Amino acid sequence: MSERLYIFDTTLRDGEQVPGCQLNTVEKIQVAKQLELLGVDVIEAGFPISSPGDFNSVVEISKAVTWPTICALTRAVEKDIDVAAESLKYAKHKRIHTGIGTSDYHIKYKFNSTPEEILERAVKAVSYAKRYVEDVEFYAEDAGRTDNVYLARVIEAVIKAGATVVNIPDTTGYCLPIEYAAKIKYLKDNVPNIDKAIIATHCHNDLGMATANTLNGVLAGARQVEVTINGIGERAGNTSLEEIAMILKCHKGIGIDTNINTHKIYPMSRMVSSLMNMPVQPNKAIVGRNAFAHSSGIHQDGVLKNVETYEIINPKDIGLDNSEIVLTARSGRAALKYRLQVNGVDMDDDDKLDKIYKAFLDLADKKKEITDDDVLMLAGADTSANHAVKLDYLQVSSGKGVRSVASIGLDISGQKFEESSTGNGPVDAAIKALKRIIHKQMTLKEFTIQAISKGSDDVGKVHMQVEYDGNVYYGFGANTDIVTASVEAYLDCINKFRTNSAQ
Repeated sequence: MSERLYIFDTTLRDGEQVPGCQLNTVEKIQVAKQLELLGVDVIEAGFPISSPGDFNSVVEISKAVTWPTICALTRAVEKDIDVAAESLKYAKHKRIHTGIGTSDYHIKYKFNSTPEEILERAVKAVSYAKRYVEDVEFYAEDAGRTDNVYLARVIEAVIKAGATVVNIPDTTGYCLPIEYAAKIKYLKDNVPNIDKAIIATHCHNDLGMATANTLNGVLAGARQVEVTINGIGERAGNTSLEEIAMILKCHKGIGIDTNINTHKIYPMSRMVSSLMNMPVQPNKAIVGRNAFAHSSGIHQDGVLKNVETYEIINPKDIGLDNSEIVLTARSGRAALKYRLQVNGVDMDDDDKLDKIYKAFLDLADKKKEITDDDVLMLAGADTSANHAVKLDYLQVSSGKGVRSVASIGLDISGQKFEESSTGNGPVDAAIKALKRIIHKQMTLKEFTIQAISKGSDDVGKVHMQVEYDGNVYYGFGANTDIVTASVEAYLDCINKFRTNSAQ
C-alpha cells in the first residue's frame, strides 16, 4: 500500500513575493478554488500581518474554500500570531505557520542573538499559536545551513511544545540533494518525538536543485512538500508542484502517492501564469510549451511509430490534448508526411515526397519553423480553402472607465461580413464580434503574447489554442497592434478548422 504525501501549496504566499506577481483578493480566491479542485491538502493563503490586503485575502479564501487546510504565515512574534488567528476565523481547517531562523547566519547577523535565545523564542511561538489552533507548523528558517545537532534540539523542543508539522526549509537553495536527504534522515534518527509530527520540505531553486532536494527529502522520510505552481517564488523560485506530482506518478515503485488530480495541472499552470503575468519558460518541465513538442527528426520518427519511445508522460495526464510535431530543419520525412496527412494531403508517392522534402529543407534553412501553410504550398495543394476567412478591417474603442467596443469586417470566400460587440477589453470585444460572424462552438484554451522586436515599431506575436469539435488548433498572429494580432491568430485557428463556410 502506498504512503500518503501531503501537498502544501504556497503559490499565494511565497509565489506572490515575486516582483510583479501580486494578485488582488478576487484573483487569489480564483486561484485558491482551483487549487482545491487540483487536490492540494494545504493552501498557504498569505502573511496576514504584512498588509491589510493580505489579511483580507486570508479571510476571504477561508470563506471560499472547503476541504484544504488554510494556513497563515507568521514570524515568532505574538502580534503576528494574533493577527493570523484572527484572519483564520472562518477557515474550516486552519493552521498557523510560525518559525524563526536557526542557522548561524540568521542567529548572529539577522537576530544578533544566541542559539539558546532562538530556541526559547521558537518554543514560545509554538506554545502561543497552540492557544488558537490545534494544527501548528514550525519552520526553522535556513535549516539547510543549520548545524544538524542544533536543528534536532530545536525540532524536538517545538514538537514537545505542540508543533504538528516541522518544516525544514532550504531557504537559500544551498543544499546538495545528498546533504538535504541526510539532514532529514538525521532528524528521523535523532529526534526522539519525531513520530508526533510530520516533516515538511521547503526548497528553493537558487542552484537549480529544488525538485531534487525535495524528492530526496521525501525519500528520506518527509511527508509534506511545500511547493508552488510553475515553481514561482523568491529569487529563482520554489519547488514546482507539477514536477513532484508527476515524478511520483511516473515512478510508482517509490510507493508514495499524492491527492493531486494531475489532469488539472496544465490548466492550473496557465491560469497562474496569466493572472501573475509570469510566462512559463518554453522548456519548463511538465508545463512548458516545448515539454511535449518534438522537432528532431529521429525523435519525431520514434514518436510517430510509438509515442513511448520519447515520451514518459501522456500529455492527457496533465490536461493537454496531444504532443506536438514541430517542423524545423531537423525534421525528417516521417514528420513531413505526417503533417501533410494532418492537412488532408495523402502522400503515398515516395518520389514525390522526396522532392517535397528537398524543397522543405531549403525552406526550413531560411525559417525557424515551418507552418501548415508552408507545407501545403510545398505540396502544391490549393490553400485558398484554408484561407477562406480573412480580416478585412478592425476598429476598436477602449479606455479607462468605459466598455471596449469593436467593429470587425471579415472576407469569407469573397463575401463580406460585418459585426460589432462590446467586451471586458479590446481583445475580448474583437473576439466576441468575430464570433457573431463565425457561428461555431469554439473555446479559447490558451492566449499568450510576446514581443518579437524592439523599439517604437514593436511587433507583438500572439499564440492561441482554440478547441473546436473535440480538436485543438494552434494559431499565430503578428502585428504592431496587439488586438489585430490577436484577431489574426484566432482567424488562423478558424482557417485550420478546414471549413469553407462561416454559417
